[in-house]
Amino acid sequence: MDERSWAERDAAVVWHGFTDMAAYLGHCPVVVERAEGHELIGTDGRRYLDAISSLWVNTMGHRVPELDQAVRDQLELVAHSTLLGHGNRAVVELAEALAGVVPVHDPHFLFASDGASAVEQALKLAFQFWALQGVRGRTTYLAFGAAYHGDTVGALSLGADDGFGAGLFSPLRFPVLRAPGFDDPACFDVACRMVDANAGRLAAVVVEPLVQGAAGMQMAAPEGFVALADACRAADVLLVHDEVATGFGRTGTLFATEQCGRRARPDLLCLGKGITGGYLPMAVTVAAGRIFDAFTGAGAAFAHGHSYGGNSLAAAVALRHLRLLGERDVLANVAARSAQLAALLAERVAPLAGAGAARVKGLMCGVDVAAGTGRAVCDRAVAAGVLLRPIGDTVIVVPPLTITAAEIERIVDVLAGAIGQRSAPR
Repeated sequence: MDERSWAERDAAVVWHGFTDMAAYLGHCPVVVERAEGHELIGTDGRRYLDAISSLWVNTMGHRVPELDQAVRDQLELVAHSTLLGHGNRAVVELAEALAGVVPVHDPHFLFASDGASAVEQALKLAFQFWALQGVRGRTTYLAFGAAYHGDTVGALSLGADDGFGAGLFSPLRFPVLRAPGFDDPACFDVACRMVDANAGRLAAVVVEPLVQGAAGMQMAAPEGFVALADACRAADVLLVHDEVATGFGRTGTLFATEQCGRRARPDLLCLGKGITGGYLPMAVTVAAGRIFDAFTGAGAAFAHGHSYGGNSLAAAVALRHLRLLGERDVLANVAARSAQLAALLAERVAPLAGAGAARVKGLMCGVDVAAGTGRAVCDRAVAAGVLLRPIGDTVIVVPPLTITAAEIERIVDVLAGAIGQRSAPR
């Protein structure tokens, strides 16, 4: 038997993204062996409440019997078959079900394996859409400050200039027009003026509806997205909503775009993370009929495709997950637990000297902590059995949508304790 700990074995061979591997072993890494409900169980037998939903993908907990069975049933049929020039029953059924709920007019679905790929597809769809119509010069994109859209080169180009390695990879990124981030109350006024002034060169505007998650949960009111959509329509510029993080109930409605009203509906919608309930990698770019028709009318194929796009196992569990969200009335629980979380943070965390602002939308939450303490606060929380993760000095709390009232209490109490270890009450 290997006498090293699992964490040591991990560090010896596994390279973790967005992780300083030299400091990895010093930050309480959990090596997961199994899971039950909302808890992960490490190789040491310790239990950890998964308060980050395994990086925002898990919606209903782990080992959900109905989702487990959906995978087993699909395994009896086929695990994967290509969608390039052929179809698959599981994917057709999923697309039909999604067509009835996505906030996109006459939707068509292009599947991929992760959120960044869904964004890349949207960028290329917008670019080729204009090219097919013989429109020259529509090659630029408008994005927002503090945005995050993924780590592929196109998605990274849309992202903030100073975030998640963007500066390092700046020679690879293409330039975009940049409106202010959601922390600026004038961001949508500025963005609308930019759309009007640059209509002839813009292929699309790309925005995260309601919440800029990786910006530390910066939030904006629905009215701004309506104004942005109106400006795009007036200038005949395509609008892309990146709901990779906010989709599938995370903000309190099935899609965040719904809270902005029909006028805010995008031409292209990017989905991922929660689509399979956290079971298997899957993402999708949803195109409005206007976009799809431009390709079929021109007799031109979209110059893009993925080997595992539309994986049958992922499609089967995604379909069962979509139905299960309704069967269990999960959105009602999101509303109740969101209100509880906000109230408890105000009562038990806000008075602490080491705590700053808390932002909550549905079950997306960011709590600012004292400068330089984000990592330490999360390490102390993990040591206390609650898995949290920082973005800089913002502690991210993104529990499963089926989290219980008792578990919300536990999360807040552990977070307060982790902050308060070195902080006196105000």
